[in-house]
Amino acid sequence: MGSLDGKIALVTGGTSGIGLATARLLADNGARVIVNGRSPASVDAALAGLPAGTLGIAAGVDDVSAIERLMDEVRRRAGALDMLVLCAGTARNKSFDEVTEDDFDAVMDTNVKGAWFCVQKAVPLLRPGASVVLVSSGAAELGRVGRGLYAASKAAVRQLARSLASEVLHLGVRVNAISPGPVRTPFTRAAGASDDEQARALARVVPLGRAGEPEDIAQGILFLVSDASRFMVGSELVMDGGWRQLGEVPPSKP
Repeated sequence: MGSLDGKIALVTGGTSGIGLATARLLADNGARVIVNGRSPASVDAALAGLPAGTLGIAAGVDDVSAIERLMDEVRRRAGALDMLVLCAGTARNKSFDEVTEDDFDAVMDTNVKGAWFCVQKAVPLLRPGASVVLVSSGAAELGRVGRGLYAASKAAVRQLARSLASEVLHLGVRVNAISPGPVRTPFTRAAGASDDEQARALARVVPLGRAGEPEDIAQGILFLVSDASRFMVGSELVMDGGWRQLGEVPPSKP
């Protein structure tokens, strides 16, 4: 018997990478899962590899009216939610002087505004005891050329986990954040890089000596949505192979 039997989960950005791995793991642990992606094609492709009974809803999360339609469809098809996992995200990695207003709006609308309003519009659906997980990033703690816009958005997401947790705690709903480090996903793959090239590049900066996999982060999300984390609220779970904690990869012993 799965630990999430009888529970209902919505995973935004659930059609690839960490979101897809999370949807699969939650379903494997007994949850009825709804995956959300931007396009019908991406949702259909994800459903083809997920357990029978998984639902899919195509909708953007960068627009409040679209989020409202998403939650209306969740209500119609599932009735309520016990878990809300916000994996949808985007980046525009450009140098400071190259970032345009469109770039700024695209990143902030999806990563920050989307997180805020997904929680706000989901509140009427969240049952007492529900758990919300926001996906931040270790990038929020670093100042790197060309990554400032993304890092700022993920720092905001980390703070949202605190602020929103205080807003909904009286409803019996917990909000926490998870902060991955370097993880091999379509989102992080450099243009033209193979999976092996990406793995080698990421492994060079991770003290554990390998890149993270989406399934690694999904395990952390499973912990946060389960009763195993029932004493955590407004917290951040860091899963980065030591990237932020140890800095550069320690030299090998002779």
